Amino acid sequence: MFKNFLKIALRNLFKHKVYSFINIAGLAIGLACFILISLFIGYELSYDRWNPNSDRIARVFTDIKFGGNELKMAVSGVPVGPDVAQEMPEVLTYCRFRDYGSSLVKRDGDLQQNFEEQKILTVDSTFFELFPLEVVMGDPQSCLVEPNAVAISVSKAEKYFGSPQVALGESLIMDNRRRYKITAVYKDMPTNTHFIADFLVSMNGNREVQQGSPLWAMSNNFQTYLLLRKNTDYDAFEAKFADFSENKVAQTAMQLMNLSVEEFEATGQHARFGLQRLPDIHLHSDLSEELAPNGSIQYIWIFGAIAILVLLIACINFMNLTTARSSHRAKEIGVRKVLGSLRSSLISQFLSETVLMTFIAVIFALLISILAIPWFSDLTARQMSIPWGNPVFWLSILLGIGVVGVLAGSYPAFFLSAFDLLRVLKGQITKKASGGGLRSGLVVFQFVTSIFLIASTILVYRQLSFIQNKKLGFQKEQVIIVDNTYVLGQQARVYKEEMLQDPGVISATISSFLPVPSSGSNTTFTTTKELRQDNSINMEYWRVDHDYAQTLGLEMADGRFFDERFPTDSSAIILNEAAANILGFNQANEQKLYLPQNFSGQPSPDEWEEYNVIGITKDFHWASLRDNIGPLCMILGNSNGLISFKMDAQESKSVIANLETKWKAMVPNQPFSYRFMDDSFASMYESEQRIGSIATAFAILAILISSLGLFGLASFTAEQRTKEIGIRKVLGANAGNIVGLLSRDFLKLVGISLIIAIPISWWAMNQWLQDFAYRINVGWWAFAAAGLGAVLIAILSVSYQSIKAAMANPVKSLRSE
Repeated sequence: MFKNFLKIALRNLFKHKVYSFINIAGLAIGLACFILISLFIGYELSYDRWNPNSDRIARVFTDIKFGGNELKMAVSGVPVGPDVAQEMPEVLTYCRFRDYGSSLVKRDGDLQQNFEEQKILTVDSTFFELFPLEVVMGDPQSCLVEPNAVAISVSKAEKYFGSPQVALGESLIMDNRRRYKITAVYKDMPTNTHFIADFLVSMNGNREVQQGSPLWAMSNNFQTYLLLRKNTDYDAFEAKFADFSENKVAQTAMQLMNLSVEEFEATGQHARFGLQRLPDIHLHSDLSEELAPNGSIQYIWIFGAIAILVLLIACINFMNLTTARSSHRAKEIGVRKVLGSLRSSLISQFLSETVLMTFIAVIFALLISILAIPWFSDLTARQMSIPWGNPVFWLSILLGIGVVGVLAGSYPAFFLSAFDLLRVLKGQITKKASGGGLRSGLVVFQFVTSIFLIASTILVYRQLSFIQNKKLGFQKEQVIIVDNTYVLGQQARVYKEEMLQDPGVISATISSFLPVPSSGSNTTFTTTKELRQDNSINMEYWRVDHDYAQTLGLEMADGRFFDERFPTDSSAIILNEAAANILGFNQANEQKLYLPQNFSGQPSPDEWEEYNVIGITKDFHWASLRDNIGPLCMILGNSNGLISFKMDAQESKSVIANLETKWKAMVPNQPFSYRFMDDSFASMYESEQRIGSIATAFAILAILISSLGLFGLASFTAEQRTKEIGIRKVLGANAGNIVGLLSRDFLKLVGISLIIAIPISWWAMNQWLQDFAYRINVGWWAFAAAGLGAVLIAILSVSYQSIKAAMANPVKSLRSE
């Protein structure tokens, strides 16, 4: 029986080549999309799951609202880990991370050029207890105990020493001044980890730890991870931790401001601590101070929905084309029934055909996936591969063949096998009996999906364009940033001054603090020499030079910027409008602000730095447009990690060449690295740009699949109405009338789809835009463009068959009448 089913299925497959191609191509593209998106979702969900301790590790996060500013951070203070481990028996141990930042690294004794390294962490000696990476050389228990010890990855051991065996016991020089002994070499971290580190520096002897405040909610610079004991009830521990942290905050509030927690929070301010499970960090954390950009569970749901919708569109194509062909197979069904075929046999026959076509489509889908994986990996910035050796993958493929085959073939199988025998043999198959109503509903669903994807893609790119072109309050164009200029030491100012002699350089500034990804710092100022909740402001705290405003094009709302002609500017401070509004400063008329130097208790009168407010800058977007502009201040200070040059656009090549020449003359063994400020600004929105590109790619594929289905439906519609078209032409209808006749029904369906898709798209995109404090208005024209696009797609899909039918000789179609 099965052999017979297979033989008939293959015969039908080759007999109707166009129909078979459309169905297999549509299914293959839909399945390939589903496979690729499933690989992406699986990869995102796998973050940190490689760690056998993942379900026992929690990270502490901080939520502080104080002085007009609210910070939700992935970092906490020095004492948090030790205090929790000491006082809460559920905690086995802890590990703190401190982002080391970028560093110039070279082998000790090597006179050749340094290499810039980014993935460096300072960690506690317990690191390998929480994150059990395979250590190929050295002892994971003791390798980070001693000061000035460092563990490095295998790839870096090979880069600097040729092999891990040679690297062990050798030394590295970081930033041309710190020597670290290599005490261990570990296998490179899996890429599906929420942080990647190639260098782990011992925290033992770290000055920041030694001098850190013993109070919670102060100097929050450390990622703190807790390893819970086995069989610990996480929910109960989380509740206990909340009470414990509240008591610690109470001690801080009382010691600094002589307030209880209740009194402190009654002012509208708070300091709270919470926990995040390790596997939840990548997709569920939207905190600042992360070690690397995270994903988003929102996008997982979005792409999961896209994968299902694209696959459904492919299945709908199959159902539509199969039911449309019902009139062609009606007599075959009737003859089979006359010869004694049972309905169950007919159902099995049709299902076997769909499963066979699905099997062929899966083979092509896998081939498409193999070819598309490199492109898709680049697009998603993820290192993905098809897990050929995973039995779950093959089980999913087999299950998919069965499910998709049955899903796509179930309605046609039950529908066709239910035809009335006598009516079939008489050729009395009505439009209703041939499934026209259901096909129309399924076409509407396809175009609702297509319009939704088109409109969503347009609005995503509109928001990205808005971000790129919005007036930011500073000038990011034609500004080049030279990295790692701290290696110039005392020559940094000389380098700047020499470059100012270049006719292509307009101005320059030395500062590590820029309104693009760079250094960041915040602290608390007061309006009197007393730390209280009603006289304090917590704000971003930048050290800049005299030429900062000129180079970045900052505008003053009041007062002036720093000026070398005023020696007293060494104790001056400049606020942005957001900070001035919080403080109630309408003008920069020598108001004073105070910076406490001691946060272990109420500072004494001699533990304050005094600053005079000399200027207020107009607000500029110093952080992401996802957030409102927060309070910021600037003082004159030494921060020589970066030098930024404003240059003439026509002279950019010569300026860059001159920058490199002078760099090599001053520090010949240091790597020269630069970037453009507008590129750095754009990098803050890489996630959205990537999402837009992925959505565009799959929107195009969904539209392609829908178009294939519509093309197939148009061909069968034209074939069904051959005699009607012939009669109309004999009665005087021209080609335009015929094309309009055949296109009208499809355009009605597109119109219905537009009515349904617009409110869905409007709601979904408004939800997405809520993530941005500064966003576009969802205008009507995006939906008009999506609707026009859908109409054009429908017209292009059916026009060929319509024109072909309109141009046919009516004599041929009416010959048998």
